[in-house]
Amino acid sequence: MLTVVLAGLRARWASFVGGFTALALGVGLVAVMGLGLSATVRAPERAPERFASSPVVVQGHDRIAVEVRRGPDTGVATAPLDRPQPVDNELLRELRARWTVTTSGTVPSAGPDAVGVAAPATEVRALVGDRARVLTGAERRAVDPEAARDARALVTLNALLGTAGGVTTFVSVFVVASTFAFAVALRRREYGLLRMAGATPGQVRRMLLAEATGVGVAASAAGCLLGAWGTPRLARALVDGGVAPSWFTIDAGANAVAWPYHAAFWTGVTVALAGALAASRRAGRVGPTAALREADVDADVLPRGRALLGAVLLLAGVGLTLWTLATEPSELLKRKTYTTQPMLLITGVALLSPLLVRPAARAVRLWGATGMLVRENSAAAVRRTAAVAAPVLVTVALAGTLLGSAATVTGARATEARQQTTAAYVTTTAGGEHPGVASLPTARTAPASAPPPTARTAPLPTARTAPPPASRTTPPPARPASGAATGATSVFVREEAEALVKYGARAVADPAAWASYARLPVVAGDPRKLDDGSIVVNEEFERRTVGETVEVWRADGRGPVRLRVVAVLAKGTGDNGPYVTWANAPGATVDRIDADRPVPMPGGTVRTADAWAAATHPSATPQTRLGLLLVLGIALVYTVIALANTLLMATSVRGPELTALRLAGATRAQVLRVVAGESLLATAIGAVLGLAVTALCLGALGTGLAALSAPVALTVPWGPLGSAAGVCAAVATVATVVPAWRLTR
Repeated sequence: MLTVVLAGLRARWASFVGGFTALALGVGLVAVMGLGLSATVRAPERAPERFASSPVVVQGHDRIAVEVRRGPDTGVATAPLDRPQPVDNELLRELRARWTVTTSGTVPSAGPDAVGVAAPATEVRALVGDRARVLTGAERRAVDPEAARDARALVTLNALLGTAGGVTTFVSVFVVASTFAFAVALRRREYGLLRMAGATPGQVRRMLLAEATGVGVAASAAGCLLGAWGTPRLARALVDGGVAPSWFTIDAGANAVAWPYHAAFWTGVTVALAGALAASRRAGRVGPTAALREADVDADVLPRGRALLGAVLLLAGVGLTLWTLATEPSELLKRKTYTTQPMLLITGVALLSPLLVRPAARAVRLWGATGMLVRENSAAAVRRTAAVAAPVLVTVALAGTLLGSAATVTGARATEARQQTTAAYVTTTAGGEHPGVASLPTARTAPASAPPPTARTAPLPTARTAPPPASRTTPPPARPASGAATGATSVFVREEAEALVKYGARAVADPAAWASYARLPVVAGDPRKLDDGSIVVNEEFERRTVGETVEVWRADGRGPVRLRVVAVLAKGTGDNGPYVTWANAPGATVDRIDADRPVPMPGGTVRTADAWAAATHPSATPQTRLGLLLVLGIALVYTVIALANTLLMATSVRGPELTALRLAGATRAQVLRVVAGESLLATAIGAVLGLAVTALCLGALGTGLAALSAPVALTVPWGPLGSAAGVCAAVATVATVVPAWRLTR
């Protein structure tokens, strides 16, 4: 058996090149992604900067804690605050009375968010107790301004690498399985001869699995070496692209963690065996009479197992999309959803492609003898046509669904933001922070008094805080020239007494001015009635009936306060409220002014409303573009490998057929036009199927936007789709014409 396997590998090495290359590339990419994920989780400890000279840092609480019900018992739910609470003035006096205390940066009137203390940590903890956090060692970096930004970047990077790794595994399994299946179809006569020579079905299956094991082990080893070479280069590309922090590196050498290499190697071997398993069963069923066949017309091109799996995946993809649309349409707008759900549809359609390519080829009207041959050969050689169409389908569908969904969602958000203001100009500050305008100098916007810090970040529900007195204002008939000032804040709501939910909110400085400029998707109520004792919510809130009372905790974690619902807004794309007045947004700063004329603000940028919507809701950030290009680049590379390998194998065994065409009177140029036309037709069928999947996904996304009362403007990325299809067509043509030219010399 071993001798036969080695002889087969040597004799048919060309047919294994494509699978070897695809598998090695996949293993290399999995290793790179695994090393990258490990680097994001095990990021090196960085030295503190803000309080580098202080051995101990005392920081205000940075999380809210609220009692919730968990089954028959009660527990505590926590959530991060937008910014840490200030260090209590009384605690600050006690610290200064005993040790040297260092402050850094601007100190607001409410007190600093953190201070450095030159004292033993045990003594500081004994004094502070649970009134604040005591940080030592590397923990002190938590108060550095860059710490939160770096943490967010690592989370984004983790999601990007995880998605790319998932797409790599998905496409590599698909390509390797298709390669082995097509190779088995081309070797029917060889297996028939082995059966005539006395080989049992089990021996034929074991031979094919042994070949796959040999290819898998060699390709996996090569892939691990490729991953070690490519990892540092990926790290540099991520830093240069602004996705990763400037200090981010990935160690792929002797000090690297071992699990990514193990995971990549054994994944490669498993993928090779899994891809060959189904093909080996088909090979074992080849009878001795297959060696006597002369015709290459395909029959039984869709085995029962493949048909069942394809139908299940297709129905699962459609069903999951419809279920999400019916129960939680806002999930369709999330990147995780529109990145992963289409894969079920893509795989299902690709598995069922042998059923689709024959009627699709028959439906094409091509004129002349060359056109007739192209159409009939494509319809007869279903396996070859489907093997070419399937990888094209995967690439076109991934490009259409990923790029189209991302562009549709960002476009809807930009349109929604523009529609919700009637202002001609919008002034914004960079990052939403502007020192010196934390509150506007009017009694209306004075922040409500807050109780002193307690043992916890926020008082538990047993200690009620009375809401500030309501002050109703009648909207003026004319819009104020100074515009409507708002700022970013947040509110915390305990839903169903079991969960603490954080909502990003907007703080309104003057409700009357704000209402005169706002054009909101109101479902019920009147936003103009907003005052210090009320709130404007959206349909995501558990309590969303006008007149109902909502118990909320403010952005600094203090509360709860009871606010009356005066209006309910549609969910939209996720940025529709809630809205509160400045009295219920402690620590908020003005970061946006809507006005009919340019209103300058220190550190701010004045734009027209259209320019503001385009600038704040770009079609894609550089990070998003890099991530999508990485994912789509992987798919396109695999498609090129699959097309080249499939067509080189298929054309290399068509010598007798092409010779017969020449003997029938066809010129060499006509023969080349026939084989090129077959490749282009198969590529076109794959592109059309990919467009069908794209249309289904984008249609579901548009329906979801309509259900959320958000603007619907579907964006089809025709440029990338055309480029992907063009690359596929060029590769398919070259991979067909070159071997055909050699066979017809």
